[in-house]
Amino acid sequence: MSDEIAIKIKDVTKLYKLYDKPTDRLKESLGLSKKQRYKEHYALHNVSFEVKRGECVGIIGTNGAGKSTILKIITGVLNPTAGEVEINGRISALLELGAGFNMEYTGIENVYLNGTMIGFTKEEIDAKLQDILEFADIGDFVHQPVKTYSSGMFVRLAFAVAINIDPEILIVDEALSVGDVFFQLKCFKKFEEFKKQGKTILFVSHDLSSIERYCDRAVLMDHGRNVAEGVPIDIINKYKKIMTGMTVAEMEEQEKRRKEHLEAFASESQSDDKSGEMAEGQNDGKSDELAEGKVDDKSRETFNDQRTIGNDSSKRWSDHLDINPNLDEYGDGAAKLIDFGIFDEDGNITTTIIKGSTFTIRSKVEFKEDVDDPIFTYTFKTIKGQDITGTNTMYEKASVGLAKKGETYIASFTQEMNLQGGEYLLSMSCTSFVDGELVAHDRLYDVLNISVVSDKNTVGYYDMNSKVTIEKVL
Repeated sequence: MSDEIAIKIKDVTKLYKLYDKPTDRLKESLGLSKKQRYKEHYALHNVSFEVKRGECVGIIGTNGAGKSTILKIITGVLNPTAGEVEINGRISALLELGAGFNMEYTGIENVYLNGTMIGFTKEEIDAKLQDILEFADIGDFVHQPVKTYSSGMFVRLAFAVAINIDPEILIVDEALSVGDVFFQLKCFKKFEEFKKQGKTILFVSHDLSSIERYCDRAVLMDHGRNVAEGVPIDIINKYKKIMTGMTVAEMEEQEKRRKEHLEAFASESQSDDKSGEMAEGQNDGKSDELAEGKVDDKSRETFNDQRTIGNDSSKRWSDHLDINPNLDEYGDGAAKLIDFGIFDEDGNITTTIIKGSTFTIRSKVEFKEDVDDPIFTYTFKTIKGQDITGTNTMYEKASVGLAKKGETYIASFTQEMNLQGGEYLLSMSCTSFVDGELVAHDRLYDVLNISVVSDKNTVGYYDMNSKVTIEKVL
């Protein structure tokens, strides 16, 4: 294995044998039955990926996807049924609460126990003890048995031990979610320090914002398989599709169609450039339309794929907007977002909004099937893909009731723009709950780029519009 690779997973499979009765397990172990008495359950199935030195890689997936299992195999807690695992560096792991701790020992005794298991001498642990205790910050409880600890105190001590023994590879499961907000902040600051020091981090989290913010790459797992890996925001979007019931095969087919549309558009655009149809002075006003924020029909092919909106397309609000050519759209098709628009306080369609002004987001949805109480949504994200704000008709208690097949609804969200000046991405969707599960009927990710113009930017993404007074005290 190359020195640049810290962790290499190749075709790893973990098979569990599930028995209906304990006696079935006993009979098979004693060779008393030739009949197979167990069911096979693959917690992992041919999983392969690599983690380079200095990378921070996040693993995401639904419950039961195999995330914790792969971490346990990497750390040696479990053995794989098949496949190879190669590790290049000293590992420190923070898995589920209690792993590697003796509940009868005190906090300090467990610090020495963990350090010894990793390979440190008593003198080396003595030198690190004060740093561990300061980071854990659990006071005199370090002298009490850990069985008396709360879950928050437990994770504080466990994480303090894991990061202060100078690991080359840090592996963290979902345990950080147990700690309070300030301790989580302290942990993520330590992540930043580790990244700057060139250490390798592999962690599992359901906090998608943390995955996007801290990770260089992300791995998506589903039903024991590694279904995708790459840039965090792309993997997060695929994860959200799985959460709404889309299968991996459906995602692959959608991605294939999207690439075909983009390739066709690129090919036709090159053809147009060569023929000179868009040459200056001979464009029949098309360049003027582009300057006003309009786009030609070809650039909207992806958005309009398989849509029937009507013959007079000039009545669509979206004709006046520059739609993302790499638009990511999915849904079960029970409803379609056939049009949308952003309107300033004067009613003009625009993607440039003045900070402090009132604006309206409208979406027009046509229902292809009966949908009970549909939910209209919108979300603002940063250019890097971090969710900032958004709402939906369920949160706003604006119930539609039963939307019947063939009906069309327009949802309007009017609010004041209090985001800081800058560039943002707008997503919107129509969803509903079916048998208690959230189902996406049509979802448009990052469909528009919204520019906020401001003459005063404060800290962060949101301006609280503080009213300031200063008085001199005599």
